[in-house]
Amino acid sequence: MTGSDREGFAAFLLRMRGLGIDRRDLMTAFEMTPRRSFVPTQWHSDAWSQGMLPIECGEAIEGIDLQARVLSALDLQQGHKVLEIGTGSGYTAAVMSRLVARVISLDRYRTLIDLASQRLETLELSKVILRQADGRQGLAAEGPFDRIVVWAAYGEHPRHLVDQLSTGGIAVTVIGPAEGEQALVKLSKIGSRFDREEIAKVRLQPLAEGLAAAI
Repeated sequence: MTGSDREGFAAFLLRMRGLGIDRRDLMTAFEMTPRRSFVPTQWHSDAWSQGMLPIECGEAIEGIDLQARVLSALDLQQGHKVLEIGTGSGYTAAVMSRLVARVISLDRYRTLIDLASQRLETLELSKVILRQADGRQGLAAEGPFDRIVVWAAYGEHPRHLVDQLSTGGIAVTVIGPAEGEQALVKLSKIGSRFDREEIAKVRLQPLAEGLAAAI
C-alpha cells in the first residue's frame, strides 16, 4: 500500500469498527486486495472513499463502506460457493475469493468481464469464474449457492434468488423501485421459507435487462 492507501484503509477500519464490523479475516481480505488496481487512474486518490466512483462502460464501483457492509452481512465462510450478479471492476469478487471456495460472477458488459479477468490474473486469484451474462434470473442451473450478492436493485422481492440458495444460505440485494425508497436487505433461507432483515437505505440502479450489444 502507498501512504495514502494506508491512511484510507485505516480510516475505513475505524468507520467499520464504529458499525461493529471487525471480523479479522474479512478486513484482512480487504487489506490484501489493492483497491486502486480496480479503479481508473484518475480516481486512485479516492479509492478508499465512501462514495461511488466511475468505472468503464458508464458503470460505477460502490463505496468501500457499502461493500464492506454487504460482505459482512453475507457471513462468508471457507467452502462457500458464491454467486455475484454485477462484476463491475471485479473488486468484490477478488475480496470474496480470499474467503470462500468459489465465486461465480456475472456482468452484462464484456469489457468489464475482460478487465476484471486481467486484474484477477495479475493478482493470481484463481477462485473466480467470470461470465458475460444477463444476471436478472440468477444462475439456477449451477446452484444451489451458499451465498448470493446482487449489486443492483430489484423492483420487488426476488423469490427466484432465494430458491437458488442452499438451506441456511444468504442472499444480499437491494429491493425497491428505480425512483423511490430502496432497501439493502439480507434474505436468509430457512427450510422452505426465508427471513428478511433490512440493513440500510440505499440508492442503486435497477438491474438491467439483457447483454450489452457493443461493449
